[in-house]
Amino acid sequence: MSSILTNPGAMTALQTLKSVNSNLNDTQNMISTGKRVSNAKDNAAVWAISKNMESDVAGFKKISESLSLGLATIDVARKGAETVTELLTEVKEKVVAAQEENVDRAKIQTDIEALRDQVAAVVNASQFNGQYMLSHTSDAADSGSINVLASIDRDSSGTVTSTDINVSKEDLGQSAAVAGTVSVDAGTAATVNVGDKATVATFQEDTAGGLSAGNTYQFTTGGAIGLTADVAYVAREGDELGDVTAGLVIKLNKQATEDGLNITFSQGATAGTIEMTNDTDANISVVASDFQQAALDGTQADGTIGGRLEELSNIDVTTQDGADAALAVIDGLIDIAIDSAASFGSSQMRIETQTDFITGLTDALSSGIGTLIDADMEETSARLQALQVQQQLSVQALSIANSAPQSLLSLFR
Repeated sequence: MSSILTNPGAMTALQTLKSVNSNLNDTQNMISTGKRVSNAKDNAAVWAISKNMESDVAGFKKISESLSLGLATIDVARKGAETVTELLTEVKEKVVAAQEENVDRAKIQTDIEALRDQVAAVVNASQFNGQYMLSHTSDAADSGSINVLASIDRDSSGTVTSTDINVSKEDLGQSAAVAGTVSVDAGTAATVNVGDKATVATFQEDTAGGLSAGNTYQFTTGGAIGLTADVAYVAREGDELGDVTAGLVIKLNKQATEDGLNITFSQGATAGTIEMTNDTDANISVVASDFQQAALDGTQADGTIGGRLEELSNIDVTTQDGADAALAVIDGLIDIAIDSAASFGSSQMRIETQTDFITGLTDALSSGIGTLIDADMEETSARLQALQVQQQLSVQALSIANSAPQSLLSLFR
């Protein structure tokens, strides 16, 4: 049945044309934006995932900036520690030269003082944006290290947490320590035979775990070892037992040399222990009162923390005894500087590795986001041409359908 009021063919052609125009509009949007999912309406699930990933990419870019800042800070500290090592090596050359009696020790001492001042200048200058890594005498909690933001981690539940790289400060200052009170006898009586090495001290951590900044650990002059002055080390924030014994060993060897004792102190294999080598002509008795440590209940008066290169400021080679004492400590000071530079080098390598990983991860995430939402331009181009042809055909079909009622006029002629 034909009707001049209803044209099913035109209606069908019109619906087809609308559908083609809608698809053509979507395709043109893909071409203009470059995305097949540009908003939540296009694909809610994919859009939500892409937005989460985009937020992570933005976060990782900020992490890259943090890593760059941390890398620059540690690089300055490492170069400073390496320079201090070179300067201390020059000091050692001067100290060795001073062992010869037929030299002008006063002039050598002047050179040493100049090198010592240069060490202090390097330590003071080794800072980046106000962050000093070669100076640390604070007893404040967590003041002995810095945290470099290294990553953000998203778990299966969507919770995001941050991860830091902790870098310890390495003090290379020369300030003098002032011992606090000690009230715990940590000694054990022992006899060190001629030519033997034996443990003569064992220090402990406090009851809270770790060492408390300001606690004093010392050898006293009360026993038969023969030291004429107390030798003390004041713990700094972040110290471990190895730091305590390393600091004491340097001072002990210097004091033993000044006192003319033919004995040598060294760190034991067990953390917190000090060993003594007896090269005298007689056995040496060590009694419990020879060494002490800070009270474990924390009630003792704290000492003043000194620089780890404190003994550098005490080197005086104008006399033979002074030259001998300087020779006894200089290697220990060089070891401190070497260990500091090595520690910074390890931290710098880790930060560089993390930087490379974050860069690669950011690229991978960006690529993944593109896979989810970017339009395939080759496919879109082909689709555009096909839809343009369909649009033209739909217009033609609609024109034909609209002209169909005119054939009814022939029935009334």
